[in-house]
Amino acid sequence: MTEDYRKYLDPAVISRLKSIDIKARLVVEGFVSGLHRGPYKGFSVEFAEHRQYMPGDSIRYIDWKVYGKTDRFYIKEYEEETNLRAYIILDASGSMGYSSDGISKLEYGCYLAASLAYLMLKQQDSVGLLTFDTAPRTYIPPRSAKRHLHALLKELAHLKAGEGTDLGQSLHDLAQRVKRRGLIILISDLLDDVDKVIRGLKLFRHMKHEVIVFHVLDPYEVSFPFEREVILKDMETAEEIPAIPWEVRSEYRGRVASWVNHYRSVLRQSGIDYVPVKTSTTFDVALFSYLEKRQRLG
Repeated sequence: MTEDYRKYLDPAVISRLKSIDIKARLVVEGFVSGLHRGPYKGFSVEFAEHRQYMPGDSIRYIDWKVYGKTDRFYIKEYEEETNLRAYIILDASGSMGYSSDGISKLEYGCYLAASLAYLMLKQQDSVGLLTFDTAPRTYIPPRSAKRHLHALLKELAHLKAGEGTDLGQSLHDLAQRVKRRGLIILISDLLDDVDKVIRGLKLFRHMKHEVIVFHVLDPYEVSFPFEREVILKDMETAEEIPAIPWEVRSEYRGRVASWVNHYRSVLRQSGIDYVPVKTSTTFDVALFSYLEKRQRLG
């Protein structure tokens, strides 16, 4: 019986594996398996190399081997025609180190970034990596060579959460480095000055980049399920605030919902794809959001 790779879409399962390159490979193989068996029929990770024949296309570019297997006409496209340049921007600030049970937001972000990089390179796209906390930390320029994956995974495997954050300023700084138009993928908990974050993201759109934001939160940050009196500690400033959960839970949840809805509304009005995910969310949700965006870009 063939191993069910779809189980590796579960963050709790993938976190128990040791090597990040194995994690990325199994997540993507599980995702591809789900594409062919699940509700995502019509999507393929091979579209970077082929597209369906359209009236007016030259027949000399038809892939006859594919026709023999599928009884459909597909056009061969060359790498320079299809190559996408993508930049993964990963938040490594102090708050990303939070974990209520299981993996932290930063670990989830690293697994997601590794899986996206693996998938992009499989499609012959170029992918780079930028990490930041209070300022940009690491920048690996986009490349499409398969050996480039090692450099990306090596950085992700050793990435640790910093102390503070300045997401808004970091986005502005990073925008100055990203000269060539492409796809910007931000993976962050967005815990910073909302207006500054939005201005930073809008700057990428002003520069004609396409943008996807994966808003990563821990389930406890959304539901606030604590039952006993707690002391809440800011992971970046070390400030502590005592709280009685049953007295503040309703207002807390309302404020979080309002905050998330504000990001969703403003970013989508700006033409930015907004994808909220919890660290318990299976990776296919995020990967499929990317794949949809990739197909819309052609």
